[in-house]
Amino acid sequence: MQVMVTVLHVVACVILILVVLLQAGKGANMGAAFGGSSQTVFGSTGAGTFLGKMTTVIAVLFMLTSFFLSYTASHREKSLLDGSSRLPVERTLPKPAQKQTLPPAAPAAGETGGAPSRTLPK
Repeated sequence: MQVMVTVLHVVACVILILVVLLQAGKGANMGAAFGGSSQTVFGSTGAGTFLGKMTTVIAVLFMLTSFFLSYTASHREKSLLDGSSRLPVERTLPKPAQKQTLPPAAPAAGETGGAPSRTLPK
């Protein structure tokens, strides 16, 4: 199914590119505007052409296949690169450490219990 949608996506992409390139731009008749008929360049376009309608249909098809392919890629069961499956990982919290009360350390001989003083050599 995904291979078929991928092929349809690529075909829609190529057709969309070709249909857009076949259409004449809005400024294609700009040279005639200097001759005095500027209403045709900037006026209403009238009924939609076949290429305009085909562009809309192919663009909608392209967007739908894009959404489908991105959804299936994010919900895939197996990874293509390493072959491992995405199984749900059970996350367990570590057990809280039990409080151990240690007796206060006795000061070493000659220390007063405060911050040790350091003397620099002269």
